[in-house]
Amino acid sequence: MPELVRAADRVERSPVVDSRRWRHFTPRDGDIVVATFAKVGTTWTQRIVDLLVWQSPDVRPFGDISPWLDATIFAPVDTVIGTLEAQRHRRYIKSHLPFDALPVWDTVKYIHVGRDARDARLSWKNHEEGFMPEARARIAANAVALAVEAGATGRPPPAPPPHEPRDYLLHWMGELEAGLNGGPGANLNFFEFEATYWRERTRPNLLFVHYDDLKQDLAGEMRRISDFLEIDTPDALMPSLVEAARFDRMKKDGDALFPVLKETFDRGADRFINQGHSGRWREYLTEEDVTRYQALVRRIASPAMARWLESGRRVAGDPARSSD
Repeated sequence: MPELVRAADRVERSPVVDSRRWRHFTPRDGDIVVATFAKVGTTWTQRIVDLLVWQSPDVRPFGDISPWLDATIFAPVDTVIGTLEAQRHRRYIKSHLPFDALPVWDTVKYIHVGRDARDARLSWKNHEEGFMPEARARIAANAVALAVEAGATGRPPPAPPPHEPRDYLLHWMGELEAGLNGGPGANLNFFEFEATYWRERTRPNLLFVHYDDLKQDLAGEMRRISDFLEIDTPDALMPSLVEAARFDRMKKDGDALFPVLKETFDRGADRFINQGHSGRWREYLTEEDVTRYQALVRRIASPAMARWLESGRRVAGDPARSSD
C-alpha cells in the first residue's frame, strides 16, 4: 500500500480542473501519473506509457483508459474513480495540476513533461480555437459558477486573445509581465507551474521528460521511461512500440486512441494532435520580441529551469542533477 510522503499543499481550481477530486483517489503500488502543463506533450507521453504498460503496439482507447482525474468538464468524479477502481492492469492517470496540488505517494511514479513555453502557447492557440460549442459552454458554465462562489459576479468576461500568432504571443507575454507586477492570480502561469515541479526535481519517483528530447531520440527516451517505470521491455519489441508512438502514427490513429476528442474539438483528434513541431515561435517573433521574452524569463525562472524548458535534457542536462 503506498505511503503518503507529501500531501497536497494547495487547492487548484479553474473552469476545467479541481484538485480536490484527488481526495477521492485510492492509490495502488506502481500507479503512474503523467502530470504536466497543457500542450507540452501530455497525450504523447500518455501513449508512450500506454505502450509500455501493455507491451503492445495495438491501438487502444487510452484516452478512456487513462482518465484526466482533475478535469471537471468530462465526467463526474465518482464515474472516473469507478473506472479506475475497476481496472486490474497497472493504472496510468493524467493530471494538469501543479505538483504542490498533487499528493505524493512513495510507490507511485510521476512523469513530468516540459516544453518551450512559446511552443506550448502556440499549441494552446490551436487548442482553444478548436473547441466545439458544447465544450465551450461547459467551460463557460464552470467559470460562472466559480465567479459566483468567489463573489466576483458582474465582471465582464475577458476579451478574446488576438488571432494572429505574433499578436497572440505578445498578448500572452504582456499577461506574464502584468502578473509579475501585480502578483499571480488564482491560477499559476506557465513558469510558476513549472517551478512547483522543479523544486522537487530530486524525488526518486519523479521523472522529467522534455518534448524536444522525444522529438530527437524517441527510442532513447522511451527506453528511459521504461526503465524509470521498472518495465523490462525486450529489445526486440521496442522498435514496434516506438513506431506506434511516432507523432504521425498517433495523428492517424487519433480518433481511436482518444474517442472523446470527437465530442470536444471541431476536427476531433486531428485538431488536438496538431503539428508536433518545435521552434514554431521563430516564424513569428522578431529579434526585439525574443529579447523581451528572454528578459521576462530571467525575472520569473531560475537559469537552469529556463534552460531545460527551452532546450531539454540533452542540451541542458538532467534536472535532477541541477544545482539551482
